[in-house]
Amino acid sequence: MLFGIGLIAFVDETVFHQILHWHHFYDLASTDVGLASDGLFHALSWFATIAGLFLLADLRRRDALVWSRWIGGVLLGAGAFQLYDGIVQHKLWGIHQIRYVDDIIVYDVIWNVTALAMIGLGVVLLAAGRASRIRRRSR
Repeated sequence: MLFGIGLIAFVDETVFHQILHWHHFYDLASTDVGLASDGLFHALSWFATIAGLFLLADLRRRDALVWSRWIGGVLLGAGAFQLYDGIVQHKLWGIHQIRYVDDIIVYDVIWNVTALAMIGLGVVLLAAGRASRIRRRSR
């Protein structure tokens, strides 16, 4: 899950903050503060990504890696972070929006439905990986 959080935060930062310039992590102050908040957000996303890769390496070292569970965890973490971002940061705290346009609901729906799809697929893959592991143990 940690890798998924870091990965989706990296994609968010790269695509929506840097390439498209739709928003900053913190848009309630000056552009300089927004850019500084983007830098901190980017650094934290990389720390999460690297930490997740260390956990992957440890699973491989212990011969405990089940790819469906790993990918399921990545999707679950990415979806959970995106849903948190869409609900808490965008709507409850209002520190930024996906894009500053008049018809924001389209962006909100796509953002949150995508998050829910990642969560759902992640849960399915985690369950499939667990069932696969249980079948292997019973042999």
